[in-house]
Amino acid sequence: MNNDENLFKRIKNQTLTIIEEITKSPKPTYTLEGQRVAWEEYLQQLQETVEWCDKMMANTTPFEMCTTAGT
Repeated sequence: MNNDENLFKRIKNQTLTIIEEITKSPKPTYTLEGQRVAWEEYLQQLQETVEWCDKMMANTTPFEMCTTAGT
């Protein structure tokens, strides 16, 4: 396993931990002192990060390609 793959796995695990924490007690979107807190958008961004990590790990995974030569 290379360093990039380890990094993507760590990012994914950290992100999944955050997702687990914020979904235990979901909160509505609200505005506090002029700052908007959008939990649904934050959750969506976290889910996209997990998908990105999966794609990046798939790109770093070694693969074998078998071909046959025609006559």
